Amino acid sequence: MIPVAPPPAPDLATYLGELRAVIEAGLARACPPDAPPLIDEAVRYAVLNGGKRLRPCLTLAVADAVADAARARRVDARWRALPCACAVEMVHTYSLVHDDLPAMDNDDLRRGRATAHVVYGDGLAVLAGDGLLTEAFGVLAESPSRVVPDGVAAAGADERLRAIAVLAAAAGVVGMVGGQAIDLAAAGRVRDRIEPVPDRAALENMHARKTGALIRAAATMGAIATGADDVVIGAIDAYARELGLAFQIIDDVLDVEGSAADLGKTAGKDAASGKPTYPALFGVDVSRRLAIECVARAHAALATANLRGRLAEIATWSLARQT
Repeated sequence: MIPVAPPPAPDLATYLGELRAVIEAGLARACPPDAPPLIDEAVRYAVLNGGKRLRPCLTLAVADAVADAARARRVDARWRALPCACAVEMVHTYSLVHDDLPAMDNDDLRRGRATAHVVYGDGLAVLAGDGLLTEAFGVLAESPSRVVPDGVAAAGADERLRAIAVLAAAAGVVGMVGGQAIDLAAAGRVRDRIEPVPDRAALENMHARKTGALIRAAATMGAIATGADDVVIGAIDAYARELGLAFQIIDDVLDVEGSAADLGKTAGKDAASGKPTYPALFGVDVSRRLAIECVARAHAALATANLRGRLAEIATWSLARQT
C-alpha cells in the first residue's frame, strides 16, 4: 500500500485565522450573561470588536508547540489553554479601553471603530475596563471553565493558580501598569514631574513592562496550562521576551510610517504627544535593525528546547506586519 502524505500545513495567515475563530467564540462565552444590559453592551463592544488577537493566538500557538513536542493532540492542548488565552485578551482589552481615555492617550479610534469612551462616555468606559480585568481572573480560576465546551478537561488547579500569578504580575505595577506610568511621566503627563529623555536602556525597560510583560505572560501561560516542564517554560519566556520587544519596536515604526486605515487607530499619535519611541531615539532604519536582532534571539531561544510549531514564523511575521 502506498503511504499517503499528510496534508500540507496551512500558511501562517490561515493558521492564525483558525486560532482567532476559537478565541472569538471563547471570548463571547467569557462575557457573563447575567450582567446589567448597559455594562454588558459596553464590555462586549470593547472585547468583541476584532483586532489582531496576537496575545491569545500566541497562547494557543504555544499550546500547539508543546503538544507537538509531547506527541499529544493539539485540540486537547488548545482547550486547556483557551481560558488563559481569553483571560489575557480581556486584560489587554481593558488596558486599551483605559489607555484611550482623555486622561491617558485621549484617542477616539481603536481597531477601526470609535473608542469605548467616545461611544459610552468616560465613566462607563472605566467600568467596562474594570469589569474586563476582574472577569479575566474569574475565567482563569473557575473549573469547569465557561469558555470551553461542556465535558472538556480544564487545566489542573495548580496550573490555573500558577497562570493567575503570572498574569497578575504581568498586568500589575511591576508590569503593564508600571510601564504605562513610566510612559506617562516620560511624555510629561504626570503633574509636577519632569523626566529626563530616556536612553536605550530606559526605553527598553518601559516597553518590557508596558507591552512585553503581557506578551510574555500570554506565551508562558500557554505552556503552563498544557503541563510543560520548567525548561520549556523558560525557553518560551525567553522567546516571548524578545518577541514582545520586537513587536513594540515595529509598533513604534508603524506609528511613523503607517496610516490610520491600516492601523485601525490614530497614526502619528506618539510623536504628536511627545512619547519616547525607538524611531525618535534611533531613527526608523536602526529601529528595524534592532527588531531583527530581537527576532533572531527569539528563534535561538526556541532552539534551546527544540520547540517547533509556528512560533518562529510568528516572530518573523512581527517584522513584516503592517497593522
